[in-house]
Amino acid sequence: MQYIEALTPPTVMAIAFGLMIRTLFRNQGGAGAAREDAAAEAIIHAQRATQD
Repeated sequence: MQYIEALTPPTVMAIAFGLMIRTLFRNQGGAGAAREDAAAEAIIHAQRATQD
């Protein structure tokens, strides 16, 4: 039974990691992507303006 105790944490972490990756890929793009891209561009332009 010790092998089950030894394999449980890595198995749970592997499943959680897989679900996290799946969630990240599913949330790429969509309706808010253009708004997020515009916000990122605004931040970049603001940082460049303060450096000049």
